[in-house]
Amino acid sequence: MDLFSQNMPEDSAANLGVPLAERCRPERLEDFVGHQQIVGPGTALYEAVKQNRMKSIILWGPPGVGKTTLARIISHEVKASFTSISAVTSGVADVRKIIEQARQTRKYYTKNTILFIDEIHRFNKAQQDALLHVVEDGTITLIGATTENPSFEVISPLLSRCQVYQMQPLTDENLKEVVLKALKKDKELIEKQVKINDWESLYILSSGDARRALNTIEKAVDLLAQTPPPITLDKEIFEKAAQRKVLYYDKSGEFHYDIISAFIKSLRGSDPDAAVYWMARMLEAGEDPKFIARRMLILASEDVGNADPQALTIATSCFTAVTYIGMPECQIILSQAATYLASAPKSNASYMAIKRAIQTVREQPEVQVPLALRNAPTGLMRKLDYGKDYQYAHDFENHFIKMNYLPESLKDRMFYEPTEMGHEKNILARLRGLWEGIKSYPIRKQNKGKTSS
Repeated sequence: MDLFSQNMPEDSAANLGVPLAERCRPERLEDFVGHQQIVGPGTALYEAVKQNRMKSIILWGPPGVGKTTLARIISHEVKASFTSISAVTSGVADVRKIIEQARQTRKYYTKNTILFIDEIHRFNKAQQDALLHVVEDGTITLIGATTENPSFEVISPLLSRCQVYQMQPLTDENLKEVVLKALKKDKELIEKQVKINDWESLYILSSGDARRALNTIEKAVDLLAQTPPPITLDKEIFEKAAQRKVLYYDKSGEFHYDIISAFIKSLRGSDPDAAVYWMARMLEAGEDPKFIARRMLILASEDVGNADPQALTIATSCFTAVTYIGMPECQIILSQAATYLASAPKSNASYMAIKRAIQTVREQPEVQVPLALRNAPTGLMRKLDYGKDYQYAHDFENHFIKMNYLPESLKDRMFYEPTEMGHEKNILARLRGLWEGIKSYPIRKQNKGKTSS
């Protein structure tokens, strides 16, 4: 021990440089906050831990929801040897060394080894392959942690040997419980008599991340180091600690729906500037980027449609990329998709077509399929005229024959009315040519901002 450490109180020396989040990490399953559907009494994982029958698992969830904490608690509860590595800095050689140590521990100390691999999605195929046999035979019990969808990032053979548990962001109530436990347990916070005066600001800045909440409190307390107890933490000091403003955004409240509504209306209204602004508001407030990507997928069909068929491909690729990459990089992809969709020609003709068709089905639910369109796999069905008079389109010029494909009572109904926007103008011209004399596609005119036939 050096001279500086000798002159410090024992507890202070022990805590020197240890973050608040680490000092307050719980050690028992009963003290673990949140995720009761995964580790609450009566769940499969809870019973496996309590009965010391732990199997390999993968914990999937955003940062700060307790993946590392849960792994350590499980190891403590089952009295296993615990080894923790990061997939970012470790390779196959490290894994093999740990496996050999686990074999020795099992042989000489009859003790199981839990190997915790943080960010396991960063292991390549060869690194993951090295784990297969020892996970299979129980040499190690693997607990992998990942922020990415393990279906995409973890190889199938390893995935099949593990139970995957998805951990959601902590609720405001969970965050408050974590913080209150810290205020009662941590000696430094107790000495300074720390009190929270603005929980809402802390929730917003934390976005369901317990580590971020505790780090924000710790930085705020450090900023008030010269203030005598009691120390009160409010919005102003939280913003200084987090180095960003509090953006009020209730993910389940009215303001949440107001902003997503403004975003969608901006896309529909072909204003890319407004679209990226409202999207930035959501992202800065901690909105799930997949929620934004999912809404753009819907808009690509509902509001762009066949005016630009590529829009759906762009939106689908955006959602896939967001799922793979995550924040913060995926905001670039979201911006590309949003500006494309906002700038694309618009048509809701496909959306209106299915609405009209559904309404007709509900009004006339018993309409039968015409005989010519019915399948006729048996001789009896052919005798009953199933499929009779059906004309195979590919046998005719231009692979088309004028034929009624609707029930007789609906033969004049039109559900899809293409616009003259973008690519849909070509669709309209083709359909008019094919069905001339049969279907009357309306000529749309602009009238005081409204489309009329």
